[in-house]
Amino acid sequence: MNFASKLVQKVKDRFVQHKLKPYADKLKEIQLLRLETWDDGKLKAESLKLKKQVQDGTSLDDILIEAFAIAGEAASRVLGMRPFDVQYMAGLVLHEGNLVEMQTGEGKTLAAVMPAYVNALQGKGVHVLTFNDYLAGRDAEWMGPIYQYLGLSVGFVKEGMTLEERQQAYSADITYVTAKQAGFDYLRDTIAMNPTDVVHRPFHYAIVDEADSLLIDEARVPLVIAGEVASTGGDGGRMANLARQLVLGEDYDFDENKRNVFLTEAGAEKAEQALRSGNLYESNNTHLLTSLNCALHAESLLKRDVDYVIRDGKLELIDPYTGRVAENRHWPDGLQAAVEAKEGMASNTSGKILGTITLQHLLSLYPKISGMTATAQDSAEEFEETYNLLVFEIQPNRPRIRIDHESRIFTHKEARLNALVKEIAEVHATKRPILIGTSSVEESDQLAERLKAAGVTCHVLNAKNDEKEAEIIANAGELGAVTVSTNMAGRGVDIRLGGGHPEQADQVAKLGGLYVIGTHMNESARIDNQLRGRAGRQGDPGSSRFYVCLEDELINRFGIEKALPPAYRNKKQDEPLEASIFNKKIDHIQRIVMGQNFEMRKTLNKYSDMVEEQRRIQQEQREAIFDNRESLSSTERYVRLYHMDRSWSDHLAYVSYIREGIHLESLANRNPVDEFHHRIIHAFEQLPEKIDKETAKTLSKLKTGTPSDQVDWDKEGLKAPSKTWTYLIQDQFMEKKSNIFGL
Repeated sequence: MNFASKLVQKVKDRFVQHKLKPYADKLKEIQLLRLETWDDGKLKAESLKLKKQVQDGTSLDDILIEAFAIAGEAASRVLGMRPFDVQYMAGLVLHEGNLVEMQTGEGKTLAAVMPAYVNALQGKGVHVLTFNDYLAGRDAEWMGPIYQYLGLSVGFVKEGMTLEERQQAYSADITYVTAKQAGFDYLRDTIAMNPTDVVHRPFHYAIVDEADSLLIDEARVPLVIAGEVASTGGDGGRMANLARQLVLGEDYDFDENKRNVFLTEAGAEKAEQALRSGNLYESNNTHLLTSLNCALHAESLLKRDVDYVIRDGKLELIDPYTGRVAENRHWPDGLQAAVEAKEGMASNTSGKILGTITLQHLLSLYPKISGMTATAQDSAEEFEETYNLLVFEIQPNRPRIRIDHESRIFTHKEARLNALVKEIAEVHATKRPILIGTSSVEESDQLAERLKAAGVTCHVLNAKNDEKEAEIIANAGELGAVTVSTNMAGRGVDIRLGGGHPEQADQVAKLGGLYVIGTHMNESARIDNQLRGRAGRQGDPGSSRFYVCLEDELINRFGIEKALPPAYRNKKQDEPLEASIFNKKIDHIQRIVMGQNFEMRKTLNKYSDMVEEQRRIQQEQREAIFDNRESLSSTERYVRLYHMDRSWSDHLAYVSYIREGIHLESLANRNPVDEFHHRIIHAFEQLPEKIDKETAKTLSKLKTGTPSDQVDWDKEGLKAPSKTWTYLIQDQFMEKKSNIFGL
């Protein structure tokens, strides 16, 4: 580290210390309470006493110091894990509704126990929102004995639980659950016809683990609950065939960033002849134009084993941030059907949307949230602006000694692949463990094959075998281990040197610790840092290096090759280029892309925010009926709820239809956001009259005074959906369409 870098780091450290001073003062107060002398009986009794005080009206701030000391002492006695000072600090920051950045392996799971315990004393429930079901179950089982020792209950929610099991889990003082599970359960509650079918209590406090993934990368993902309807068929096959006949550069082209596809004038004419539709841009052909755009997008911009896989006859999307199969996720129906048609599959997305909410809006329902992650600083502005969360960087318990080497940059992909295989084989010969982060399933499989041919055996972790995730990651630090993985975001499992075997750990440390290799630069520096952070946990040795290529999409899109001297621009060479020329340029590009994505998310919020505002108005009115605050008979109550739900579902279908083609308003020099708002506001204003009219019409047909449990609702055609399912919408397609029109 040169003098300038040392100076910058020194200034940064002083700023962090100043920002954390109030919490450092509270830490000293906690340390003054020497609870080691208390016996178990006294510790438990004091916990129950605090609980009673809080529920009798004492503020949490008044018992905060003692409560943190009690929780820390309980962790030490029950699990043999006495919190480090930095974990106490992190817990204090979390309690006050902030975001903490703690490096990988610094013990976020234990740090969250203390604020969870304190806030659970109010008896209103605390949700620890994890990234996946595995982590929810693991953390609840791991930390649960601490809460139980202190007189609190703990539960967790996972896929496949019954209604009763979910109700029991959410009734616990502390519940570990994925944000998506909590969201889907909330949506089910919003269409429940009986109070006995509701699983959630009113939201109180949430601690968000892997906060950058959930609050930024996944925040705009809409969660959807749908009911079964008869399939309407469609012309996906015809559009897929037409898309294959169109020629890139002649009939259609991409925007400059390859985010969207559009027809040329010649392509539009060819399509109009094939479809016999007349002018595709007439309003009566909006559906045809949208379907063809979806087919072109599916054919030219979505790639099998990169954006999706086909497994067991099913099309499954790949999460671009984690490399995992995104469970229950769909693209918007038009694009989903187009990809299924492209692959010759029958579309199975037919269903009527009953309710939807984005993760961002779900989290805004909690009166208080906080979060923790290993990578937050790069998005601090967005955390503050979107969630009012300030980022606090918690210094590691032991100084980080990981070495982050300068990237190696190659002119073309084959040169990079050859260099990767050579580097991995040479390091593997020393038995030093290696973790390689790749960009896609396709790339991870290709690299694994090349390594096998070179005599290097490796474990592959990608969307095709992510069920073995915990086992593969747990062994990634063993002597001689080579692990090829797609993105490591949200993996949540530490890689221990020696794979947890003490006798191996020393040997691995002497070899330099875990060696992390990235095969590409991501759009977000956060994602790169998540991969780097797998090495060097808790002061362990380790190193990282990225291998970059001028043919990579990120570099190609922004023309970094123009930074090359003219003589090198079209040259291919096996040796890496002088990296220092490009590293600053790559950093600059990442900052630009992150800024663009932030602005795009803010703009796209203008679409979903209005729908969410309408949903909350509708839900407030529904809850008044559901709780019977207007004193209706059971039959009147059921009928009104039925028509409210049906009208809202029809409204969501209309919103989806409008949104699918609203970008075309730009062609008529109209602002798509304004036009979208105008249309859906007008439609929403019609709902009350429609609900009243349909309710009165139905009640007039029913025998007056008949209790609801004596009415055959199926026979009356008013049966609530008996079969529902949940999924997520991959919203990137909308982002891409928005980007081309500069929304």
